Amino acid sequence: MLSISFLDLAHNAINSIGFLKGNLWFFAGVIFFAFVAHFIPEPTLGPVSDTKRRKDKDEGGKDLMKKHRRQVLYSGIITAIGISLHNFPEGMAVFLGSIKGLRVGLNLALAIALHNIPEGVAVALPVYFATQSKWQAFKLATLSGFAEPLGVVIVAYLFPSSLSPEILEGLLGSVGGVMAFLTLHEMLPLAFDYAGQKQAVKVVFLGMACMSASLYFLEISLPEDLSL
Repeated sequence: MLSISFLDLAHNAINSIGFLKGNLWFFAGVIFFAFVAHFIPEPTLGPVSDTKRRKDKDEGGKDLMKKHRRQVLYSGIITAIGISLHNFPEGMAVFLGSIKGLRVGLNLALAIALHNIPEGVAVALPVYFATQSKWQAFKLATLSGFAEPLGVVIVAYLFPSSLSPEILEGLLGSVGGVMAFLTLHEMLPLAFDYAGQKQAVKVVFLGMACMSASLYFLEISLPEDLSL
C-alpha cells in the first residue's frame, strides 16, 4: 500500500497536475483519513490477562461465563462497526483507482483485500467465542466488509467516469494520502507490536518491492488496448 501510495498515485498526480496541486491533494487525503481515525477510532479487542482467566475460573459459575461472553460479543460488534467505518473510504479508493486504469485498480484491490483479512479475523473471533456459532461470526465479519462496496456505489454516483483529468488525478492523489496514512497509522504499529520493529521494517520494504514488481509485470502482461 505504501508503494502504491507514494510511487504510483502521488507520483502520477504530481507529474500530471504539478508539484503544488499534487501535494495539496495528497495531504488533503491524509487529513481526511486522520479526521476519520480521530473521531471514529478503530477499536481493538485486548487479550484477557492470565490473572483474570484464573480469577474467572476460580469464581466459576455459568452466570459469570455468560456475562463474560456478552462483554466479548459487545466488543466484537463495536469492532465490526469501527472496521466498517474504516472500510468505507477504502472502497472509494478502489473505485477511483479503477477509473485511472486496470493496473491501479487491481493492485489497490489486492492490497486492500490482504489488509482486510486480519480485520475480518478481529471481528469473527470474539463473536465466535461469545456465541459458539461459526455462522454468526461469519455473518458479522461479512457485514462489516459490505462498507467497501457501499463506498464504491456512493462514489460512483457522486463522481462519474467523465471527470476532468485534473480532478481525477487530484482525487487519486488524495487516495494515495488515505492509503499512506492508513498504513503508517494503523498497520505499521501492529506490525511493530507483533513482529518487532526491525523485522517489520524489513518486511515493509520487501512488500514494497513485491508490489512494485507486480505493478511492472502486470503492466507488461496486459494487452495494449487495455487502459493502464
